[in-house]
Amino acid sequence: MKQRLNHLTLLKGVRELARRDEDLARIASKYGPPPLWEREPGFHTLLHIILEQQVSLASAKAAYNRLEETVHPFTPQNFLMLTDEQLKHIGFSRQKTRYSRELAQAIIHGSLDVSGLGKLEDEDAKKQLMKIKGIGAWTADIYVLMALGRPNIWPKGDLALEVAIQQVKGWERRPTPEEAKKMSDEWQPWRAVAARLLWHFYLSERKKGAPSICQDKIVSRRSAH
Repeated sequence: MKQRLNHLTLLKGVRELARRDEDLARIASKYGPPPLWEREPGFHTLLHIILEQQVSLASAKAAYNRLEETVHPFTPQNFLMLTDEQLKHIGFSRQKTRYSRELAQAIIHGSLDVSGLGKLEDEDAKKQLMKIKGIGAWTADIYVLMALGRPNIWPKGDLALEVAIQQVKGWERRPTPEEAKKMSDEWQPWRAVAARLLWHFYLSERKKGAPSICQDKIVSRRSAH
């Protein structure tokens, strides 16, 4: 059984990071520990993450809610019964429609064993996901981080994390994805906990009305999904 974050191990990770990084310590002190942001593994969560690619969390959630209201039960087979027009009305772009159909077909035909991903090491799980067109590094990282609950995943290219690092560290410019990824190495083996702390900071600051970026808009800065 691979290690999976829960509320107790999340707190353990927060305490360890707070001892090692005074900026992360300030986040925990000011806003408290971050949410676990746990997602249920499965096809539906992968679809939700695909919807989140390069759009706001709010718009992706609205589209996902419409999808849930339309597909009963929520299975790959039933998803494939929806027409392109129906998916467009729900909120799928043409590209995301294609990606989502390929994902559903991969699960049906057995080329992707979603239920078996939890038994794999982090990188192996990511490799299996990234065999599907439309699932790139960011999408795979978010799934392994949130749905599989792995503690040491860093979603490279996540814009909100880069903005949070800039603000927390007091840098004049936002770090590149490569720079943010390199910094995350300092937070091993709790990189996913550090990411949660930084998301927690980002969203908490937005709620206070900070003008720099629209509230609740975590998007990925990446060319590949």
